[in-house]
Amino acid sequence: MLKKYRKTLIITTLVMLLPLVAGIILWNRLPDQLATHFDASGTPNGFSSRTFAVLGIPALLILLHWLCAFGSLRFDPKAENLEGKVMGLVLWICPVISIVMSVIVLGNGLGYHVAAEVVVPLLVGVVIVVIGNWLPKCKQTWTLGIKLPWTLEDEDNWNRTHRFAAPIWVVCGLIIMASSFLAPLRMWLVGGALVVVLVAPTVYSYRLFRSKHK
Repeated sequence: MLKKYRKTLIITTLVMLLPLVAGIILWNRLPDQLATHFDASGTPNGFSSRTFAVLGIPALLILLHWLCAFGSLRFDPKAENLEGKVMGLVLWICPVISIVMSVIVLGNGLGYHVAAEVVVPLLVGVVIVVIGNWLPKCKQTWTLGIKLPWTLEDEDNWNRTHRFAAPIWVVCGLIIMASSFLAPLRMWLVGGALVVVLVAPTVYSYRLFRSKHK
C-alpha cells in the first residue's frame, strides 16, 4: 500500500519542508524567541526558541505525517478500504497545517500581525467541512472515519452513521469558519460545534446498535 502513495508522500513531504527552508532564509531577521502559541484573542501565550520554531516544529510535523501514513497503510487490518482520493486527501492535512502554522509563527516573528485567532478557526472549519463532504464515501477502516466499537463491528451501522454525520460536520464546520469574524461568540461557537460533531454521531450510532441488539 505504501508504494501506491509513494508519489503523494514525496510531494507532501517536500511541501512540508518549505517552512523549514523559509525559516532558514529568514533566520537572521527572526528574534531569538518566537510566539508559537496564541490564546483565543490572538495574544501570544507560549514561546519557543528560534531553533525549535524554525527547525523543530517542521521536523516534528514531518515525523507525525510519516508515522500516520505508515501506520495507516501498513497496520490497518482494513487497509484495502483506504481508497485513493480519500487517503490522498488525508495525506494533505499535515502539509496544509504546516504551511499555515509557519505563516503565523514566522509572520509574527517578523513583526507582521498575522491574526491567529482568525486563521486557525478558518482552517479548522475548512477541514471539518471537507471531511464532512467525504464522510459518506468513507469505507469501514480502523484508520479513518467515526471509529466506535459498534461501527467497526457492523458495516451497516458504519455506513448509516457516516451518512448521518456528514451534514452535521458540514454545518458545524461552516459555523466554526463564521466564528473567526465573531470575536465575542468565538469560544462558544467553536466549543459548541466541536461537541456536536463528536457527540451527535456517537449517540446516533449507539442508538442504532441498541435497537439492533435488543
